[in-house]
Amino acid sequence: MSAARLSILVMALMLVVSACSTTRPGQAPQPADRGEPSPPAARQPGGTSRVKDGDVFESRDFVVTLAKSGDTPETLAARHLGDPKKKWMIEDYTGTRTFSEGQEVVIPRREWNPVGVFPWGYQLVPVLVYHNISAQDKGRLSIGARNFDAQIRQLHDEGFHAVRLADFLAFTAGRRQLPRKSVLLTFDDGYRSFLQYARPTLKDYGFGATLFVYSDFIGGGNALSWQDLKTLTEQGFDVHAHSKSHANLRRKEGESESAYAKRLEAELAFPATLFTKHLGRPSEVLAYPFGEMDDELLPYVSKYGYSAAFTVRRQSNPAFVSPLKISRSQIYSEMTAKDFAKNLIVFQDEEVKTARMAATSFSVER
Repeated sequence: MSAARLSILVMALMLVVSACSTTRPGQAPQPADRGEPSPPAARQPGGTSRVKDGDVFESRDFVVTLAKSGDTPETLAARHLGDPKKKWMIEDYTGTRTFSEGQEVVIPRREWNPVGVFPWGYQLVPVLVYHNISAQDKGRLSIGARNFDAQIRQLHDEGFHAVRLADFLAFTAGRRQLPRKSVLLTFDDGYRSFLQYARPTLKDYGFGATLFVYSDFIGGGNALSWQDLKTLTEQGFDVHAHSKSHANLRRKEGESESAYAKRLEAELAFPATLFTKHLGRPSEVLAYPFGEMDDELLPYVSKYGYSAAFTVRRQSNPAFVSPLKISRSQIYSEMTAKDFAKNLIVFQDEEVKTARMAATSFSVER
């Protein structure tokens, strides 16, 4: 087990021990909404609030204030955290997206659970993978623009945050808390139609995305060019490798070890050279072609500088996911809104009965 995975598990265990006594008495909310303690410094003996009209209580960790008329998590985050985009911290901590005038609001000033682990389960982050976006549905992997817009609108209306790749990877390293409803959007191959159909929709909803491109395809008739990719990175999109030729990276039957090593050098090292030449930096993240990988492949992935890699296993990811085996769910054109929603699991119920049991399991795995 890597040092990073070890650190995350230790943090998770510490959180389980400390969180067991922090559930709000008399409440039985949804799993991701349970167990957030009110700041003790904001309370007088006997549980009475010391915040009065016009007052603001501040400590190193919390702000406690009374909502004004028209206040939302966004306005409160702008006023007290200096960034309206941090509204998710207020929503997740308080468990609500609306406030009435005069309502006491507890605002955390810093992240309080970077690994998303609770005594009753743990946070999951779904990663969705699209391929081509076209004017109309054309086969399973070419989704019509109207269908795509409906899915992105569904994410927005349900309160999802489309996180940046760097933030998602920081979550999997135990360094950053993500909103309770987070999703990572990815697009494979590098179709030029992304510019016409996907980018405008994503921009309308304030969502970002990560593109995984295979270098042999770049600049082709219906593919993005290196200049397109450079422009997209300047606009805030992430671009990373999908190998050189999109061939299966697993060792072929009868392929010698030396031939396999030579093929992987071309498939994994060559794209890094092109990324450096055209985008000014190598790709440190990989999407396996067809999502195919095995344990024999992993040392090569690490050797050529990839610190994270994505499969297409249909499940969401906890903070402690193996960084070279991150799961993604493929989105198909025939999916209904209900089918689409099945890929958006954000919490796994799994009660941790005692910290000792968890520590025993941890020591054995290590």
